[in-house]
Amino acid sequence: MLTCARTAGIQSRTTQPQIGDADGRIAEQVREHGLVMVDGLGSRASVLAFARRVMTLVPHRHSDPDALTTIRDIGRESQRPGLAGLGTGELHAHTEGSSVPEPPRLMLLVCLRRPVRGGEVFLTDGQAVHDHLAATVPEAVELLSRPGTAFYGDGGGRPSQVFTRHPGGRTSIRYRQDDLAQFSPVVGRFLPGLRAAITANQRTIMLSPGQGYLIDNHRYLHARAAFSGPRLCVRALGRPLFPLQPGFRTDGAGSVAAVLALAGSSSAQCSPPVLDGTETPVSLMGSLSSGGDGDGRSTP
Repeated sequence: MLTCARTAGIQSRTTQPQIGDADGRIAEQVREHGLVMVDGLGSRASVLAFARRVMTLVPHRHSDPDALTTIRDIGRESQRPGLAGLGTGELHAHTEGSSVPEPPRLMLLVCLRRPVRGGEVFLTDGQAVHDHLAATVPEAVELLSRPGTAFYGDGGGRPSQVFTRHPGGRTSIRYRQDDLAQFSPVVGRFLPGLRAAITANQRTIMLSPGQGYLIDNHRYLHARAAFSGPRLCVRALGRPLFPLQPGFRTDGAGSVAAVLALAGSSSAQCSPPVLDGTETPVSLMGSLSSGGDGDGRSTP
């Protein structure tokens, strides 16, 4: 049974005959908040089944034949640029696919095996980061939205920018901070403030087996603490199977209050609470096949 941790907009139990309605609730949650916490996905097969319900899968260069990517420690190879996510060290806040022409819109990551120590996940709403900077250093938002001020990828990078503006008062975020990211001197002085805004608005999650998150990759940044032990996750990237407008709202509506409500905080002055999977879950879908061998790879 797939469940979703209680978040704004998900309030009641959904029964088997209401699977279609559950899919609609997932879509509504992504559109409104950019984030859905999931539980009950204990195998690779169940992750794949859920992913196919909400997205058209887009293969990654490190994905397996089923288009899911196995996230596990690959040893010294993880020290190469762009492979930090496949190691045991800290992974800085980023969006997926920043160096490709059109980054995938959705990302699903599910834990199948916890590490012995560490491995906390950090999620940051880019809308909150944008609003934070707009309220404190508006010049930073203007320059970080200027085309060609960021370069992501090999060979000098793909010209881009941190914030991309879309019609209708909407904005998306594209960002990484590893060896495959370079920035114009024009925005260099604003990068420490950008990183501080990301940290100030991040939420900490410790995933247990079967738990994970579905995010709007054009809105949410994700990161990970260093860990030890055989941590194992699987990731799906893709295009949504439901309408989703470009980016997030930046027309003055603000997002900080919504983010705090989503995380369960009652005050903007509180430290971000930990979403540790103990929230009362509400069922979003009926039973899914739980095949697979539990190690993140499909059985023959």
